[in-house]
Amino acid sequence: MRLVPFVILAVIAAVAAAFFIRWQADQADAIPAGLARANGRIEAERVAVATKFAGRVAEILVKEGDFVERGAVIARMDTAELVAEIAAAKAKVQQAVQGIGQAKAQLLMRQAELKLANVELQRAQTLSKRDYVSASTVDQRQAQRDVAAATVTAAQAAIGDAEAARDAAEASVAQLQAVLNDMTLLAPVSGRIEYKLVQAGEVLSAGASVVSLLDLTDVYMTIFLPTLDAGRVGLGSEGRIVLDAAPDYVVPAGVSFVAAEAQFTPKFVETENERDKLMYRIKLRIDPKLLETYRDYVKAGLTGDAYVKVQADAAWPDTLAPKLPPAPGNAAQ
Repeated sequence: MRLVPFVILAVIAAVAAAFFIRWQADQADAIPAGLARANGRIEAERVAVATKFAGRVAEILVKEGDFVERGAVIARMDTAELVAEIAAAKAKVQQAVQGIGQAKAQLLMRQAELKLANVELQRAQTLSKRDYVSASTVDQRQAQRDVAAATVTAAQAAIGDAEAARDAAEASVAQLQAVLNDMTLLAPVSGRIEYKLVQAGEVLSAGASVVSLLDLTDVYMTIFLPTLDAGRVGLGSEGRIVLDAAPDYVVPAGVSFVAAEAQFTPKFVETENERDKLMYRIKLRIDPKLLETYRDYVKAGLTGDAYVKVQADAAWPDTLAPKLPPAPGNAAQ
């Protein structure tokens, strides 16, 4: 019977310890005043590198996971037929240039004939006044002069036609050259190759994607906040991101988007509010300069918690002070 008080005291101590541990956990999970918390996942803008024209893939120069700079060659399409078409179009340009030369030579001949016809007409008119030639001769010289003038006009028009043919041929070459340039697929942004969607030798239709590229200059976490919190969040509001995969680090971020319309909370988002409450979609964007330094760490799909200031004068607790891993190349310093 004497053991009963000791048992009771032990139970009370255990319960007290459990409540203390629970209180400590609640304190750790407590959100400081002026801040809101929600969970989400890291996302990056995906860019499809696609062929503008139908054709066969000649070679793909990247692998999944490769980082590429903007303007880097991703793939090349087969251009053998196109190169032949460009050669034919350039030949037409040369032909048109020769046509211009011939038309100009014809114009010189017609101008000389017109000059001669004017001289003969003037001579006939002078002789006619002295009754050395008949009026019909003057009329004949006048007709010859008018014909010569008409041929000069026709020769000038022929030069215009030849120049127009040259311009059309050059435009055709420029158009084909533009198509040829587009047959080399370049990275529109700097980023990481996510998926290689085709293999060399495959024939693609116009607009078909060759690779999927993650734009590592535009990385953000999408979260959902209830009306009360979302209404106090502004563009540019400070935020912090703590990833489940790296809970010891705190990534600074800023609000870059607040949805104008509310929506129901998606099923994959866990929130303390009831699911039938309307929520607002918000994006926390990470500074591109920071991403450039830590691009090797960036992975889309990572989950974590985001904290956002809903009061401008709210103070960040020490646990949410920015803390980043060593920059690549400086780990040993």
